[in-house]
Amino acid sequence: MTGQPTPVKLDSATRVQSFLDQYDTFLFDCDGVLWLGTHLLPLVKETLAMLAAKGKKLYFVTNNSTKSRAAYAKKFASFGITVGVEQIFTSSYAAALHVRDVLQLTPGTDKIWVFGEAGIEDELQLMGYEGLGGSDQRLDAPFAADTSPFLTGGLDPAVRAVVAGLDTHLNYHRLSVTLQYLQRPDVAFVATNLDNTLPQKGLKLPGAGTMIQCLATASGREPQACGKPNQNMLKSIIAATGLDRTRTCMVGDRLNTDMRFGADGGLGTLLVLTGIETEEGALAPSSEHPQPAYYADKLGSLYELSESV
Repeated sequence: MTGQPTPVKLDSATRVQSFLDQYDTFLFDCDGVLWLGTHLLPLVKETLAMLAAKGKKLYFVTNNSTKSRAAYAKKFASFGITVGVEQIFTSSYAAALHVRDVLQLTPGTDKIWVFGEAGIEDELQLMGYEGLGGSDQRLDAPFAADTSPFLTGGLDPAVRAVVAGLDTHLNYHRLSVTLQYLQRPDVAFVATNLDNTLPQKGLKLPGAGTMIQCLATASGREPQACGKPNQNMLKSIIAATGLDRTRTCMVGDRLNTDMRFGADGGLGTLLVLTGIETEEGALAPSSEHPQPAYYADKLGSLYELSESV
């Protein structure tokens, strides 16, 4: 978008204090904001503790579908950070909500084919759905149409949706069986998120969107996306938390998902430069995505520069 105010860099105590005074609630992306893979970013723990001490409400909103909310709570705990499951919103949880509330599929009757990992399977199971595929080790075998155990007896007629997300075990077997289900018009195509890349240890790696695009191209179908920037995810968060949009800030590392999610939802926006984007990208007006209202070198800058420290 053009004609937007120039993003303000949080590089002084005065600016940080003014920023913090505007918001009661913060929504944080995780990968690239709090951590990179298994590495906690500098001063994240201190920053979250400072915000909590100021009475701010903290929630965590991630497009990573490989872990359930419970698994994310354990990851936070491994860093010495206490976060309740009710504070965590993942794209796998958003997809499960979509299956239940939008598609209105029947738990115990309708089944879901999973192209992805345990996070999707776990969230579907918590809502009473049987997931097929996913982490089933039989999918690790080389694919042959006449011997695949998922095809030799025919497709399961109870499958009513494909839920697709990041799959780090991606192979031809998984793609091929998933495509067979997507050729059935009565099977919905749901994507946890469409992020093309993800950051890890200084590298840019293929994301869920890259894999899901293979399925979209082969099937000629476009998925119903559930994660950021889709506003259904924000509606679910508001329904669960009662947050005030005008007093809430989205903190993320991506312009096309996090900043879009916040801007489209009427939230404040803070971009941190520890993940995907650069300062040059943050400052460059674009018709493809909104600029952030604020940006910072890292989330820990809030702690470093806060007048309360």
